[in-house]
Amino acid sequence: MSEDIQADICVIGAGSAGLSVAAGAAQLGARTVLIEAQKMGGDCLNTGCVPSKSLLAAAKAAKAVARAPRFGVRAGEPNVDFEAVNAHVHGVIDAIAPHDSIERFTGLGCIVIEGRARFVDPRTIEAAGKIIRARRFVIATGSRAAVPTIPGLDSAPYFTNETIFDNIVLPRRLLVIGAGPIGCELAQAHRRLGAQVSVFDLGPLLPKDDPDAAAVVRDALVEDGIDLHESVDILRVETRAEGVAIVLRNGAGESAIEGSHLLVAAGRKPNVEDLGLEAAGVRYSNKGVETDARLRTSNKRIFAAGDVAGGLQFTHLAGYQAGIVIRNALFRLPAKSRPKAFPWVTYTDPELAQVGLTKAQARERGGDIRILRADFADNDRARAESDTRGFLEAVVTKGGHVLGATIVGHNAGELITPWTLAISQGLKIGALANVIVPYPTLSEISKRAAGGYFTPALFSARMRALVRFLGAFG
Repeated sequence: MSEDIQADICVIGAGSAGLSVAAGAAQLGARTVLIEAQKMGGDCLNTGCVPSKSLLAAAKAAKAVARAPRFGVRAGEPNVDFEAVNAHVHGVIDAIAPHDSIERFTGLGCIVIEGRARFVDPRTIEAAGKIIRARRFVIATGSRAAVPTIPGLDSAPYFTNETIFDNIVLPRRLLVIGAGPIGCELAQAHRRLGAQVSVFDLGPLLPKDDPDAAAVVRDALVEDGIDLHESVDILRVETRAEGVAIVLRNGAGESAIEGSHLLVAAGRKPNVEDLGLEAAGVRYSNKGVETDARLRTSNKRIFAAGDVAGGLQFTHLAGYQAGIVIRNALFRLPAKSRPKAFPWVTYTDPELAQVGLTKAQARERGGDIRILRADFADNDRARAESDTRGFLEAVVTKGGHVLGATIVGHNAGELITPWTLAISQGLKIGALANVIVPYPTLSEISKRAAGGYFTPALFSARMRALVRFLGAFG
């Protein structure tokens, strides 16, 4: 006989969005049920942000050893133990896992159910032989790696981000399908750890980012020795005796590039299947669950948050949306998911960070705008660290309101925050130009760019005339 559970809120999925909702709800005193069919922590902890950044950290260390001679330090070529690198990656996961564990959430007061959830009617879920009835439900089932329909791919061995972190053997030559953030990050990490790497994409590298900033990343990848193939026509994937091959259209003919391993990094697909959404009266598509601005589905008692809700797929967006859901589901407040400023970062080296409008988007929207720019080559700290590649560009209105910022360079992800604050709080460019910044720091690049807004007026002929006039009075 099935166990019947009554709850205030039932959350399906223990990834970033689901965990945030469940933790907040339980600590607010709501009777909370959390259901997870696989690993607690979801993609971010187990196969996404945490392992990829841990792998990138190891790759950065290898690159630091290789670059040491430019500082007068003789370290020799890096000797990479790839199995030990893998152990480092999983050690980081293991260190963070207790925060996302069943034990922690049980301690917070959640009922945690391990199993696959399925709606049986608009107000009831079945999972692991239990029936859960709740006042509100949250679908936070996340997303998974999308696999393109390339002939031969279905019969070839390949990794996605969900499996590559279990690999303990350094690929001799890694072929990567996809030049988005995941593809670029993992390609650069493996190259710096000693693998030969080729990257293929039907379009340009990092297509959602500013093209000038993407070009800086492209140059860095090529400098690292990555073989880039952009805007290519992939005819098929072939399984070979020693691995795989990607066959490209080459004029009227074709050419093949062989590798020992293949990584598919061609985007993400929301997990909407087998949830019984039809029975719940929830509309969805292959783009995800349909929601309104309050993250309510077509069944107003059911919310969706995180990757499954479609749109941008980032852990920090999932966390933001969790707060919106809690305000609506528990406090009945009409909170809407409309962040004034949303930043994202691609963690290649150099990093590429963006918030608000790119200059192309701002020009397309129209209006009188100004582009402010500062280069890392003019930053003293960047010079001291011999890492001068990249720039910061900010888009501001004629009146000085910040519309967006693009940063490509060392620690761009850390440097984007003041620009995010400026946009979200409606600050004018003077707030960034007048702040006192420690010297020498990379943060000075923001102050330098912001100060550029005032330069034309400050050093104009009119201002020089004013200074001469005032000087006449002694």
